[in-house]
Amino acid sequence: MASHIVGYPRMGPKRELKFALESFWDKKSSAEDLQKVAADLRSAIWKQMADAGIKYIPSNTFSYYDQVLDATSMLGAVPPRYSWNGGEIGFDTYFSMARGNASVPAMEMTKWFDTNYHFIVPELGPDVKFSYASHKAVDEYKEAKALGVDTVPVLVGPVSYLLLSKPAKGVEKTFSLLSLLPKILPIYKEVISELKAAGASWIQFDEPTLILDLHSHQLEAFTAAYADLESTLSGLNVLIETYFADLTAEAYKTLVGLKGVTAYGLDLVRGTQTIDLVKSNFPKGKYLFAGVVDGRNIWANDLASSLSTLQQLEAVVGKDKLVVSNSCSLLHTAVDLVNETKLDDEIKSWLAFAAQKVVEVNALAKALAGQKDEAFFVANAAAQASRKSSPRVTNEAVQKAAAALKGSDHRRVTNVSARLDAQQRKLNLPVLPTTTIGSFPQTVELRRVRREFKANKISEDEYVKAIKEEIKKVVDLQEELDIDVLVHGEPERNDMVEYFGEQLSGFAFTVNGWVQSYGSRCVKPPIIYGDVSRPKPMTVFWSSIAQSMTQRPMKGMLTGPVTILNWSFVRNDQPRFETCYQIALAIKDEVEDLEKAGINVIQIDEAALREGLPLRKSEHEFYLKWAVHSFRITNCGVQDTTQIHTHMCYSNFNDIIHSIIDMDADVITIENSRSDEKLLSVFREGVKYGAGIGPGVYDIHSPRIPSTEEIADRINKMLAVLETNILWVNPDCGLKTRKYAEVKPALNNMVAAAKLLRTQLASAK
Repeated sequence: MASHIVGYPRMGPKRELKFALESFWDKKSSAEDLQKVAADLRSAIWKQMADAGIKYIPSNTFSYYDQVLDATSMLGAVPPRYSWNGGEIGFDTYFSMARGNASVPAMEMTKWFDTNYHFIVPELGPDVKFSYASHKAVDEYKEAKALGVDTVPVLVGPVSYLLLSKPAKGVEKTFSLLSLLPKILPIYKEVISELKAAGASWIQFDEPTLILDLHSHQLEAFTAAYADLESTLSGLNVLIETYFADLTAEAYKTLVGLKGVTAYGLDLVRGTQTIDLVKSNFPKGKYLFAGVVDGRNIWANDLASSLSTLQQLEAVVGKDKLVVSNSCSLLHTAVDLVNETKLDDEIKSWLAFAAQKVVEVNALAKALAGQKDEAFFVANAAAQASRKSSPRVTNEAVQKAAAALKGSDHRRVTNVSARLDAQQRKLNLPVLPTTTIGSFPQTVELRRVRREFKANKISEDEYVKAIKEEIKKVVDLQEELDIDVLVHGEPERNDMVEYFGEQLSGFAFTVNGWVQSYGSRCVKPPIIYGDVSRPKPMTVFWSSIAQSMTQRPMKGMLTGPVTILNWSFVRNDQPRFETCYQIALAIKDEVEDLEKAGINVIQIDEAALREGLPLRKSEHEFYLKWAVHSFRITNCGVQDTTQIHTHMCYSNFNDIIHSIIDMDADVITIENSRSDEKLLSVFREGVKYGAGIGPGVYDIHSPRIPSTEEIADRINKMLAVLETNILWVNPDCGLKTRKYAEVKPALNNMVAAAKLLRTQLASAK
């Protein structure tokens, strides 16, 4: 019985690629140095899978930024502003598309389906001249082959690539991206032909958009594309991989009817209903790559349950046609549990990171073939039983408090208009008030202080003194820049979710459980293993210190319950909404303690609310109902004069704008600039927004510094669709990933633009 891995984490067990990328971007190392680190990581990954007994090992899943940008490079679809003159795309052009450069902005970045991973959105139009401009897929296949590993090259499928794209600036929004299919398929044919010539026997096309709610013409595009590719694919085994949800009956019918296709990869963890489609109609002679090992969470697989599922499927598809796989790329989970030296043995026994999931996949394949490792299965069953019965998982008081939430919608009593009036009388802010989103640059020295405190190398007094000094520096800088509502810069926090999870019960933490979010940015998601509560205040000490340093309003900074949920590895033994309500109650306690401490502006970030939206429209209403309710729970008890902010970033918010309004926050700051001000279109279309709103005026994920004129122009576009008295001026997101040399001039220009517009508005009266 064969085994397969969809994809694997790229950063390395100790984030080797992250540090190599940042060193290269900072011009401290060469392209050759970066390529050497990448080659070593790829070699180690392929060897690890081969040693584990995996038959179908992927290649071309390694990326310097993201796999969609790799596909854009392969197709030569470089927007004209990057002045690419043809030929093989190098790092300069590649990273300019991803990050921008001194003269031009980056391409839009958005969430990869409902994950916290991001991709660079292709910008396409009728005039794009496609050409074969990156030979990465072929080069990596040859590289693996030279190491003695015959891999399955992986490409983003042509239809999914187009469906994930957007019309370029100046192209009609009604332009059919799928009309470009005849233009990109010749490039795919070139790649396929080169892979065949290099000796590939299998090829994997990732077509994850098949799980979305697609129209008939979109499904027909899949049929047309693979019919066109059929003759070129002749002689290859072709795997179409889907993941993240169930397929509809129509999509399943389209998938199994594709010409020239040998095998179908299905997510049977999040797509449990797809099993019924397989059982009712699976084409004879085809392979099923059954994704029974979860690629998106860190819980050990229930091997007995998965083996039972596989045995049922084997009876349908045939013993020699069933391949055991993971549900999606392991990119979304941590790398290796072996690196976790501080997790206690009980919790550790419940977990499986990417390296362990590779072993699980192969163990299931061997068991299905009659070579079951009894000791491995017995240990797994014991761990499953331990987790179900452990007293550390359940807290009756928390469960009762969460159950008592039913029956109320937890809205603030006064409407937002009256609250804003009360807040303005107290805060006395100017028109177009300026603020930032929360974090300031995390310097090497600051990271050293936190690291040494955690390692007990400095005392608590020394740590507090250093953090106070950092807060004072950030407060003084904001006052010097004349920002209206200040933040303390979050110097005590390495990560906005990890920081809170460390202080809540029911959470566990890793040392090296890093997961890539975008580019070199990695996060270390907490593990929610049990019921959640707040033993003591979490932020009041630092917020109070910061407020004492200034007469200006200082925001208390919290992460909202939905974002903590969506950016954690969440327990899978109860519904997600129950866990979210528990977190909401903990944050509610913190909000009320901040208010008592004299903090008049409290930001409760819900950056990931849109990210958690189910991929199927039929499931949207239920999710949005409990997600929005969870946010309202956190602040339903504060006074009218306490201003509640929230923040959202890097997703498409237009389709949930009414739910955002229903959150009933006083002010929302929201990403806008990197997505070509797509957000503003909902207001042009007549959506009325009465609360305060700050669409981001510049992209913080690029080192580029926008001019005062550029920011003023962006604010003017906002004023065309939003009332002056509700508009705020702020960056797209937090500033922790930037350097002070970039932050100071960018914020200076932002404040100058706001003052310029205030003067113009005053003179126009």
